[in-house]
Amino acid sequence: MPHDPYRALYLHVPFCVKRCSYCDFTTSAVATDDPRIDAYVEDLCLAIRRKSKEGELSAIETVYLGGGTPSHIGMSRLSMLLYALSTSMRLEPDVECSMEANPESLTPNMVRDIWALGVNRLSIGVQSFDDKVLETIGRAHDAQAACRAIEAAHERFINVSCDLMCGIPGQSAESFERSVSRAIELGVSHVSVYPLTIEPHTPFDRMVLSGELPEPDDDVEAEQMQIAQSLLAAAGFERYEVASYAKPGYECRHNIAYWTGVPYLGIGTSAATMTQNSERRMRMTDGSVTDDLNAEQMVAEDLMLGMRMTRGVSGEKIAEARLVLPRLDETIDKLVEEGLAAWSEDRLRPTERGWLLGNELYGALFDLA
Repeated sequence: MPHDPYRALYLHVPFCVKRCSYCDFTTSAVATDDPRIDAYVEDLCLAIRRKSKEGELSAIETVYLGGGTPSHIGMSRLSMLLYALSTSMRLEPDVECSMEANPESLTPNMVRDIWALGVNRLSIGVQSFDDKVLETIGRAHDAQAACRAIEAAHERFINVSCDLMCGIPGQSAESFERSVSRAIELGVSHVSVYPLTIEPHTPFDRMVLSGELPEPDDDVEAEQMQIAQSLLAAAGFERYEVASYAKPGYECRHNIAYWTGVPYLGIGTSAATMTQNSERRMRMTDGSVTDDLNAEQMVAEDLMLGMRMTRGVSGEKIAEARLVLPRLDETIDKLVEEGLAAWSEDRLRPTERGWLLGNELYGALFDLA
């Protein structure tokens, strides 16, 4: 279908040194010298070139190399991938180019080389600075390696993000607090905090079902999310999205694209693409349609996704939505009454309670269509 230009590009690298116990992403634990990685990277480069020839990369503003663990595939393959990218689209400094890396495979040389090839934002999968917690979730690195990786990243990168997890069995409030404080001390500019969720068919799922592992406790997760909020706010970070905190100016523009209805292109196994025009929005993964929304559903989804952001949704956007969603005012009044949302400066914003009960907030808005 004729569609609005893609403005965000996601490249999926589905390889890791090992699979973590909680992970349900499309990724395989393979050795760095496995020829399957070479074949995959070559296919990815060909797909990038093809999309460029089709004119689909001309308006890209953000690029994200995710996985898996892109740093696991080594520098020669990353060079090939980033070179293909830089000759297929405008990869200037104003284009945010993020790459995920894990501490066990990020080296000082890699930091220097990927920076020279156009990556300008590094997202490091730390999860915790507590060795016992890292062991519980099956990470391949220890706390010391995580500190070294962040220090190495800072040799070239100002924009360094750190992922942390909360609600992990055996993770005390004190342990989580120490991890958040350590990230702040190490000078990162962005922190993402994810509560542990038990996904079907993962080792953690089997352990919960067999009674080896307790189920995550919602109250513990909420308490730890509040610990993160208070420590990060005191250190000058602003929460701009339900799970993300940044120093002003270091928000992840690529992530914001997903929450603000920006069309995005995914290249690689299981990478999602969102294509839209004024009447229709489609999401596709591996050639199959996973979402097909009409104009009313698009408006409802934009409201729902907007409420993942601290800034919420503008009064102007709500006035436009009212024209196609007749029950909107009634739903908003109910969300405000239940303390899930609040009006502030002509914007409808999520409350802390709204974020903690996200399924209720988002579900009520999407159900309008």
